[in-house]
Amino acid sequence: MEDVVQIRTDGTVQTVTINRPERRNALNESVAEGIISALDQAEADRRIRAIVLTGAGDKAFCAGGDLQLNADGTPFTIAAEDPRHYIARLLRRMRDCRIPLIARLNGHALAGGFGLVCACDLAVARDDILVGVSEVKVGLFPMMILPLLLRVVPERILMEMCLTGEPFTGAEAADMRLVNYAVPKADLDQKLNWLVERVVSKSPTGIRLGKQSLTRIREMSFDGALEYAQFMLANMARTQDAREGFTAFAEKRPPNWTGS
Repeated sequence: MEDVVQIRTDGTVQTVTINRPERRNALNESVAEGIISALDQAEADRRIRAIVLTGAGDKAFCAGGDLQLNADGTPFTIAAEDPRHYIARLLRRMRDCRIPLIARLNGHALAGGFGLVCACDLAVARDDILVGVSEVKVGLFPMMILPLLLRVVPERILMEMCLTGEPFTGAEAADMRLVNYAVPKADLDQKLNWLVERVVSKSPTGIRLGKQSLTRIREMSFDGALEYAQFMLANMARTQDAREGFTAFAEKRPPNWTGS
């Protein structure tokens, strides 16, 4: 039996693929734990500077929680012995990932699948796919992903998505800034690779500490955020990457990042 999450490493980039095309790459506990394990593996490898999350096939990036009756690890039940929902564990792990996460929307991203897109830092989509939250159509609401939706989706658009359950196309999502770019299917990987290269060519230390700061500052008061920012700026200026960046700028040459 093939792994429900597959990992491929190519130089500085790790690609994580949800491999359940027969179930439209639907989420279950095995998928969630597989993605968490992949992020752990990437952070343990100092060579990795970007993680691409995608789905197998060309029908779905991820169709959300598995609605099949008696599905293994359905996201709609919580075990009494462990009430900490595995979807919450996955979303927290994605939030705390120190490496940039880039969603490659090879197909539809619906319900919890759109939540995964919102949990990523960047997203590149086919312009003909659909994105949205359809839970209201089955008597639910996108509860587990609401904290992410509130950070990414403008409120009026969010309310329309949640109350109607109707999706937008990838092209419309790009116009609304729900994804960074939407391109024809044939151009998806070219655009993805262009974006990935722009990320991995920058300071991994600056990105790592910057992502950590963004996550924490979101939850702070204005004054608390300024205190934290000035502390982090002083720390970042002492890193080897910062010293190399200053030197390379003065010498008018490309920097040689070490990630330290």
